[in-house]
Amino acid sequence: MPLKTPLVSLCVAAGLLLAAGGVLAERQAATVEPASVPADASVPATAPPVPLLWRASRGDTSVYLLGTFHLLRPNDYPLAPEVDAAFDAAQRVVFELPPEELASPALGFRMAQAGMRTDGTQLASELPPETAQALEAWLTANAATLQPMGLNAQAVQMFEPWFVALTVTLVEMTAHGLDPSLGLDAHLSKRAGEAGKATQGLETGDQQIAFLAGMHRPEQLQFLREALDTTGEAGAQELDKLHDAWRTGDERLLWNEMAVRMRMEYPALYHRINVARNDAWLPKIEGLFEQPGDSLVAVGALHLLGEDGVVHKLQQRGFEVERVTAVEPSTP
Repeated sequence: MPLKTPLVSLCVAAGLLLAAGGVLAERQAATVEPASVPADASVPATAPPVPLLWRASRGDTSVYLLGTFHLLRPNDYPLAPEVDAAFDAAQRVVFELPPEELASPALGFRMAQAGMRTDGTQLASELPPETAQALEAWLTANAATLQPMGLNAQAVQMFEPWFVALTVTLVEMTAHGLDPSLGLDAHLSKRAGEAGKATQGLETGDQQIAFLAGMHRPEQLQFLREALDTTGEAGAQELDKLHDAWRTGDERLLWNEMAVRMRMEYPALYHRINVARNDAWLPKIEGLFEQPGDSLVAVGALHLLGEDGVVHKLQQRGFEVERVTAVEPSTP
């Protein structure tokens, strides 16, 4: 049976997940302790995640492609040695967004501004009765969590469906122990800064916002319905399945059970947030082969998988691409 996990968990733009997570964390700061990567044995040790890591090469130049999960738990660290070796070998690290923009509080505020309704109507005016009832039930069940964020049934009426869907998903994921500040994108961005490595982004925050804000109304309503359908214990169980698939590096499960379903049930949304962005990134990734030294590209895992993914598209363009089992660090 296909996974019914919130679509944004792997598909939506990393910047929006991390920016929205930052806004939620800021509003919860008075009541919630921020998570951090453990430095002791207080979190049970687990084997490092099996990396979704590929090496694309042309001549002596390599571009490593790493599939990330945008929210993680403390015991998802440390990373596998293969990821550390690829990071060490790279002279630059490329993300969906430039790290300086990802870390800027302005991104979250621009996202919230874009999510505001501007036509004088309320959200309930366009929701099907079943969706309105499900949203009301979710708001009631999560009132204590939402109150420090300044969110309640009345405040939610000011926002577009896509923004509410993103909020629902983030609240559910953080309640289940997943933390935007521990996402692999955020982790590698911090490490790149500490190591003095060059960094860059494949797109801008405003472009990412446009992918969601530009959804047609039926897409937005589907997006919200999907988020509400995957809440509570059942949603947490499916989220664990998806997270476990990422931890075990199971590209086939991630592709067949999530991407294929999304492509069938939400074709326009799938094309908007996956295919179109992959196609826009390809020339920029190819351009990395013209720069001196190797590069590491870290993007949401789904962007690398299947016939629509960056890995397959690079293979079609004549690059040699192989799944990494071991990476030799570069010689200093």
